[in-house]
Amino acid sequence: MNSASQPVREIDGLHCTFAIRRYPTGVVVMKISGTDIGEFGDRPMLELMECVRGHDRSRLFIDARDVRGASINVSAAWAEWLRAHRLHFEDIAMLTGTRYVEITADFVRRFAALESMMRIYTEPAIFDAVLSEAIA
Repeated sequence: MNSASQPVREIDGLHCTFAIRRYPTGVVVMKISGTDIGEFGDRPMLELMECVRGHDRSRLFIDARDVRGASINVSAAWAEWLRAHRLHFEDIAMLTGTRYVEITADFVRRFAALESMMRIYTEPAIFDAVLSEAIA
């Protein structure tokens, strides 16, 4: 990936890991792995906000291919946060790795009223191609 990007903001926990990076093209990539049970509170949202604050609308790519699950409370919190901050994003793309995470992502998309701006991918090759093109 582009070496001119900002440094990765990493949050490592017992159950889950977040890595967030902003690229000069306006793309923000958030990679999540593990099971998000809320051990970080709102820290991932604060870190994401730091990546988009002061910039034009960003394109958010959420790579959740290695996510095993998220609690209902965490999903609801993300949906509320995305709804409140939707004007910071041009569009949102999310890659899911399991059917359970795909259903959870669809809940977030609907609850946050992001149907017109959030795409959910289930094929890593397609997501990776769209991301590579956006970063280039």
